[in-house]
Amino acid sequence: MRWLIATLTHTVGETRILRQYLFGAVVSGCNIAIHAAVMVTVIGVARRVGEMTLSHQALRLIAVMITAVLILMVAHFAEVLVWAVGYAIVGVAPEGAELVYFAFVNYTTLGYGDITPLERWRLIGPMTAMNGVLLFGWSTAVIFEVLQKVLERPKQEGR
Repeated sequence: MRWLIATLTHTVGETRILRQYLFGAVVSGCNIAIHAAVMVTVIGVARRVGEMTLSHQALRLIAVMITAVLILMVAHFAEVLVWAVGYAIVGVAPEGAELVYFAFVNYTTLGYGDITPLERWRLIGPMTAMNGVLLFGWSTAVIFEVLQKVLERPKQEGR
């Protein structure tokens, strides 16, 4: 237990690890809320579209999948913007760094390394990446759910 307390309160530059973690958790929580709202909407629309009877099932599937994926991409972009705003609020990156680009590189786990966080905020990149990976995984699950909901009706009609 002492090790854990020592680790969480260890000073990295001027910012404690616990402060970095709490900041990352707050931004991640905001992103999870955004993602949850978008997911509920996308799945609800897919269910309603799945109940519709159309003569061109393939076109319906294509239209729904394109729409769902575009909406998810917009959600991810909004989440990157939330990280960029958070970076600006606490001064994560060096002066003059492009924060949206920096947030995108971290969120997508691309990790070019051309911009790095200030020493005292070095855990923020990995926390951003962890948030992005989790939300991309969630989006993948939702895309599969949308596909199932849209294909459900035609299967039931064929019985």
